[in-house]
Amino acid sequence: MKAIRSEAYNYNFDYATGFFARWGKSLEDNPSFSPLGPELLDVELTTICSGPDGTPCSFCYKSNTPSGKWVQESKYLDTKKYSNKNMSLELFKKIFHKISTNLTQIAFGVDASCTSNPEVWDIFDYCRNNSYNRVVPNVTVSNISEETAKRLAKVCGAVAVSRYANKDWCYDSVKRLSDYGLKQVNIHALVCEEFYSQVMETLEDIKSDERLKDLNAIVFLSLKKKGRGHQFTPLAFDKFKSLIDESFSLGINFGFDSCGAPKFLQAIEGRKDFKRLESYCEPCESFGGNFSAYIDVHGLYYPCSFCEGTPDFIGMDVAECDDFLEDIWYSPIVKSRREFMVDRFEKVNFTCPVFEV
Repeated sequence: MKAIRSEAYNYNFDYATGFFARWGKSLEDNPSFSPLGPELLDVELTTICSGPDGTPCSFCYKSNTPSGKWVQESKYLDTKKYSNKNMSLELFKKIFHKISTNLTQIAFGVDASCTSNPEVWDIFDYCRNNSYNRVVPNVTVSNISEETAKRLAKVCGAVAVSRYANKDWCYDSVKRLSDYGLKQVNIHALVCEEFYSQVMETLEDIKSDERLKDLNAIVFLSLKKKGRGHQFTPLAFDKFKSLIDESFSLGINFGFDSCGAPKFLQAIEGRKDFKRLESYCEPCESFGGNFSAYIDVHGLYYPCSFCEGTPDFIGMDVAECDDFLEDIWYSPIVKSRREFMVDRFEKVNFTCPVFEV
């Protein structure tokens, strides 16, 4: 267990199960941000991805390819700088020691098979076993080998497997991870009009496909029209509510990204257990640097991975800063966005200010 105690900000984190509870001056108080830096971190380890079958996926918001990132917003990012790029163990160590004091988990951005970055396992081991501050690594993959599943199950707290048109890639990978003893195995399902029937099919399969018998949960990821995701359509609210209602009806464990939290709260209005379910939600907060952060393959800080390469967001170098809290977490630009989001919460429940979700 990792525990943080202070007058107005406290949490408990269970390394074994991932259970996390945060409170303020009392158990009823909900702090508006972490004064000690991010609790969660997204770290991009590679821009190189060949997709689950050698073909880059059609909806990748990062537009990754076998030769690196293809940046649609080239006005805001240097495309060549992101070609064939992996984060080194040396750079990760610098970032880790600048930022890790308050961290509980790192979600690593890897490729579909977790094979592009040759130092990925050294990075995971350093993250998990560091005596300075032990932090749990998590990843999302889509089509992995037996050997990769075995290694991920040993070092990760949780692994998500993306659902593509060929469901066998996903379901076989889930089974491999579960067979090696990993308890927190999830399915990531992109929620949009084009994939609605596919997600509904996955819900039915969770109850009937033997490969998914040890699945922890399905996680609904809301579409943000970025990168190759521009060609897809956000899911209408009535269909989103149908996904939630069907999950409850089937008794399936499910979750969602923070981008979808406002829709979820709207979908469960009127339920007798609304307050209990509401307490599990963490609506969009990364824009303001409230509880999480994103670091790209070059070690640059952004509020979240979707803000990279969009107007008005310039990366801030974590590895070269003197003090992360002073130079970045409490920098004027981050503080102003945080104050904006705290004020926004009172009005629109932390809906994303950048994308229409």
